[in-house]
Amino acid sequence: MKIVCAYSGGLDTSVLLQWLKETYGAEVIAFCANIGQEEELDGLEQKALTTGAAKCHVDDLQEEFARDFIFPMFRAGALYEGQYFLGTSIARPLIAKRMVEIARSEGASAVAHGATGKGNDQVRFELAAAALAPELEVIAPWRQERFREKFPGRAEMIAYAEAHGIPVPVTAKKPYSMDRNLLHISYESGILEDPWFDASEEENKDMFRLGASPEDAPDAAERVILHFRRGDCTGLEGDGVAQALGEIGHTGDGRKLDPLTVMRVLNKIGGKHGIGRVDMVENRFVGMKSRGVYETPGGAILHFAHRQMESLTMDREAMHLRDSLIPRYSTLVYNGFWFAPERHALQALVEETQKDVTGEVRVKLYKGNVIAAGRRSPLSLYNPHMATMEADPTQAYNQSDATGFIRLNALRLKVAALRAPGAS
Repeated sequence: MKIVCAYSGGLDTSVLLQWLKETYGAEVIAFCANIGQEEELDGLEQKALTTGAAKCHVDDLQEEFARDFIFPMFRAGALYEGQYFLGTSIARPLIAKRMVEIARSEGASAVAHGATGKGNDQVRFELAAAALAPELEVIAPWRQERFREKFPGRAEMIAYAEAHGIPVPVTAKKPYSMDRNLLHISYESGILEDPWFDASEEENKDMFRLGASPEDAPDAAERVILHFRRGDCTGLEGDGVAQALGEIGHTGDGRKLDPLTVMRVLNKIGGKHGIGRVDMVENRFVGMKSRGVYETPGGAILHFAHRQMESLTMDREAMHLRDSLIPRYSTLVYNGFWFAPERHALQALVEETQKDVTGEVRVKLYKGNVIAAGRRSPLSLYNPHMATMEADPTQAYNQSDATGFIRLNALRLKVAALRAPGAS
């Protein structure tokens, strides 16, 4: 039997490799998607091979992640429960997609994951697998009683790892879980399970990885111009942009960038200014509430600037219709229905609304805040001559017309008010 196991090198999946090998007597093939974890991937393949894997695939999916997952989601304006930029949620369908591709190429009959039976990731992985490869068995150890009896908590997993010589980046002193990718990094469990615990306090600042706290951010604001075409950011301008491009080894002035480079540059700039920190209690798909702390520096800038571009270029009714679907779209992503027909249908509507979202947005970054500092577009629907309080040289709007407009809209209100008391 061959099993392809989603592997991150963290506590759960490091223990999982050895447990699957011992329990199923199977050949375990580890798979790790490089979606922007950076230094967390150092030595990962060797670690997997020395802790139970017969083979390890580490595939660079960053370009696909940015182009085919992050950017389409941001075109939809997705934001779960008004706060969460869906950094973990949007990564899972890509990981599952590649995992089933490897399972088929390796002749494996099953895929496995280390998501707990209480969380959302188990649903996301398995719904994606069902949509893409229904013939594969899915092994979820956390939903097996024998696994939970052996590992009732993270302390037992840490002890197991130490006993088997498995190095993991978790200690009893810092028992919180982290998940990092190109879009964000999340922190949960352990000390964060108390919703009264203040993760922003000075003594906890070492937990954060992607940038400074707003208090420690530069005292001077920084301006960045984002270029948009059909809803996607295609270029960046600003002094900080040039510096960030140099830091990632990119040559050019930033006016024409691919989605991956846009995300990498915005992450650096946003992190410097403490942008994108979120601490929230959210509603999991499985029914419980959970507390999560997130850093999404580049995503927070992109989401804000995209909305500014839409405000100038999108038709009112098209915008309101799309906006009414944001909670539905965001919930589909959060709950793991990326490959479901209803998400594809919503995406088609989103793409239609984005065809004129083209132009430039200037933002000012200052101590955790993203502030609008200008927007312009050759496809702008904003007409200063029509909107002005002064005389309208276009004569496109006659203020006298508003009288009838108001009278007609007030008619039903007047009728209701004139009803005899108690008639209902």
